[in-house]
Amino acid sequence: MTGEGHSHAHRLEGVSDARLVAAVAVNVLLTAAQIVGGLVSGSLSLIADALHNLSDAGALALALFARKVGRRPADKLMTFGYARAEVVAALINLTTLVLIGLYLIYEAIDRFLNPRPIEGWIVVAVAGVALVVDLVTAALVQGGAKRSLNIKAAFLHNVSDALASVGVIVAGTLILLYDLYVSDLVVTLIIAAYVLYQGVSLLPRTIRILLGATPDDVEFDEIVAVLRGVEGVRDIHHVHVWSLDEHTRALEAHLVPAEGSIEAFEGLKGRVRTALERFSIRHATLEPCLQDTRGDESRLVPPHPQEEAPHARR
Repeated sequence: MTGEGHSHAHRLEGVSDARLVAAVAVNVLLTAAQIVGGLVSGSLSLIADALHNLSDAGALALALFARKVGRRPADKLMTFGYARAEVVAALINLTTLVLIGLYLIYEAIDRFLNPRPIEGWIVVAVAGVALVVDLVTAALVQGGAKRSLNIKAAFLHNVSDALASVGVIVAGTLILLYDLYVSDLVVTLIIAAYVLYQGVSLLPRTIRILLGATPDDVEFDEIVAVLRGVEGVRDIHHVHVWSLDEHTRALEAHLVPAEGSIEAFEGLKGRVRTALERFSIRHATLEPCLQDTRGDESRLVPPHPQEEAPHARR
């Protein structure tokens, strides 16, 4: 268990804790600057971008905290370990993003109905600083984007923030040159659309992990077919596949062995675990089953091709 936990922690070290702390710090500073600039200039799009940056800082801080919790070894309370803490943090962050996106749409509609003057130069200057900070933050967290759902979300947020900052600069320029104040509202809606898209696109995967669903890239029936093809397996029942966390998958199943000895079943388990490696399943609980005990869960596992269907016997 200790070695497995160490390996899991190592896989998540694509971005260091120090880099996450730095990313949080620069985003908090940027948020403060953008809020001040937005209030002084009257720019809703600048305040909208500030809220998104604040959510980035919060997401990074929560991801950092959750990752530290996730490194704790398994104990009597959490026998599978604490790695799902990151998934819980991702659910919180993504839900917050969706709420912020909806709030920004509300504010955009309100500002359209009650327009206020905007100082274009302040908008352009602060958004330019935001663009630089967003690019720096994205560079800080990029290393872990492929290893952690939380960090991936933060990375995508910062990339979209950079694009949003470009949009804010364009809106400020249009206000300066053409008094096109409606551009500020359009940019706000675009930022809101980005926020909603990111939150909604990542939420289903996060929820499925927490609910113990079969991993997205795994076909349940294919696993059953592969295991039935393992030498010494007569049939398989009570198959359950789920994700313990983002990177660790588990399976439990009842195997009907061709031979009834303990020695034969130990060898069979080894062959089954080898077959499961193609699905990246390395945590398997396998129980011998000498008779059909599928019960209510028989619907999960398709009948064996050689097994006569019940209705056919009638």
